Amino acid sequence: MRRILVDECINPRLATQLRSSLPQSSVDTVRDLGWAGQRDHVLIPEIEGRYDVFLTIDKGFEFQHDLKKLPFGIIVLTTANNQMPSYERLLEELARQIQHVSPGHLVHVIDPEY
Repeated sequence: MRRILVDECINPRLATQLRSSLPQSSVDTVRDLGWAGQRDHVLIPEIEGRYDVFLTIDKGFEFQHDLKKLPFGIIVLTTANNQMPSYERLLEELARQIQHVSPGHLVHVIDPEY
């Protein structure tokens, strides 16, 4: 079972889709946990030990943090917009990457129509 955290900048309906696609996994959103508005330096310690995978659209994440020190994997999503059709196009690849991303590594999943 993978524990997944969806960043606040991602359409929260993606979490619902992931719960259906990955029923053996746990999926939470930053908003659900009351962590909205927190900066990375506050959010990262909260993620550590609680989650295996962090989903974000923050393209600067890999340049702002020492990824090798993070005990969770990061997936950066690139979509045409924040609407569900954009996320649905990459859902299959996203589910695959969630299963394989390892701690301290970052993977990009890009909407084919981006």
